[in-house]
Amino acid sequence: MLFQELIRTKRDGGALAPDEIAGLVAAMVDGRISDEQLGAFAMAVYWRGMSADETAALTRAMRDSGRVMDWRDELSGPVLDKHSTGGIGDVTSLLIGPWVAACGGHVPMISGRGLGHTGGTLDKLSAIPGYDPFPDPARFRNIVREVGVAIIGQTDDMAPADRRFYAIRDVTATVDCLPLIVASILSKKLAEGLDGLVLDVKTGSGAVMPDSERATALARALVQVSAQAGTPAEALLTDMGRPLATTAGNALEVAEVLDLLTGRRQGGRLFQLSRILSARLLMLGRLADSEQAACERLDQAWCRGEVAERFSRMVSALGGPSDLLSNPARHLPNAPVIQPVFPDQAGQVQSMDMRAIGLVVVALGGGRRRAADTIDPAVGLSNLVEPGQSVGPDRPLARIHARSQDEAEQAAKALRAAVTMAATDASQVPELPLVTRLIGSSNGD
Repeated sequence: MLFQELIRTKRDGGALAPDEIAGLVAAMVDGRISDEQLGAFAMAVYWRGMSADETAALTRAMRDSGRVMDWRDELSGPVLDKHSTGGIGDVTSLLIGPWVAACGGHVPMISGRGLGHTGGTLDKLSAIPGYDPFPDPARFRNIVREVGVAIIGQTDDMAPADRRFYAIRDVTATVDCLPLIVASILSKKLAEGLDGLVLDVKTGSGAVMPDSERATALARALVQVSAQAGTPAEALLTDMGRPLATTAGNALEVAEVLDLLTGRRQGGRLFQLSRILSARLLMLGRLADSEQAACERLDQAWCRGEVAERFSRMVSALGGPSDLLSNPARHLPNAPVIQPVFPDQAGQVQSMDMRAIGLVVVALGGGRRRAADTIDPAVGLSNLVEPGQSVGPDRPLARIHARSQDEAEQAAKALRAAVTMAATDASQVPELPLVTRLIGSSNGD
């Protein structure tokens, strides 16, 4: 196979056959294609695109480039998972995984680390002392079988082609290429051996893809390609124009999840979206025949404490403390400097630049500018305000958790700049619905 000819075909707007794509992906893994050729291929796809059939072929080949899980002889219930395109305070995975498990599903969730302004589920779990995000395959399978949920990181033997290809895309300005995004996301998720997948595609200022039209195109492509690859999927477009949680930062977001699980905190956008996504998973897995039935089952499991129990068992099985839920302060790290950030003048919050707020956390050390950066799990923001709320001397914009006073002051300055104030009544500040669209494989919407 002459890879330069495949590159030429795609450069000139031609379509690649499934066997050509499979050969190219195999060469990604065994090294027969050079970085220069792979970068040229990525750029050709960036400009010329890929058809749905080509994208599905690329997804299947990348999925099959490593180990693909098969649960058919081990589990009695459906194997389900969700994926989010990321945002600020998006820690729904830590609720959805145990929630679905408590209702009869199995969730072998492969999660990722954060990069840029969005946080990663794996970084949040790494804030829990002792938690092992890379168990050996036998231990991982046993936890999924016994507990119903295990949230871990991508291992070296799962979709190795994606790992190499993503690194090339990262340095060739082709990360935001829609067919390559689809193949990257789905190759890892479908390697889990799923019976159903729900995709949470964010829009708004805190989303990786803030434009609603592009986010809709991504959602439709994800659903279509997943179905072509043999896994039923749905996508929800959800709002990231305001904080999903009241916290942003790894240990802080874990603490908020623990507060929800134990009843120390109730309701809120994080809880609501987790419930909605969990309900869609129950329906995809045929554990409920309607949204109402799914929500009733979820509410029963929550009220009986079964969701908290599954979360606690998962953490303990992966090496974390067995008393994390009852004694979070004993285990989760705290920043040495914690102080409120007040606005320059009293008023009401008109809007928030969520991407800028995510970058505040990154600057504090709670996120990565480069893939090799080390995360500080203790830093971030808590008590985040929302658009429409009044702020002033008795209500700060947030509380900053920092490593030093100087870093706290820099974060406070950046946070104030990210918040637009207005002297309008709170009722005049529009609030977008949490979910703006549901896209299914049967009809595209």
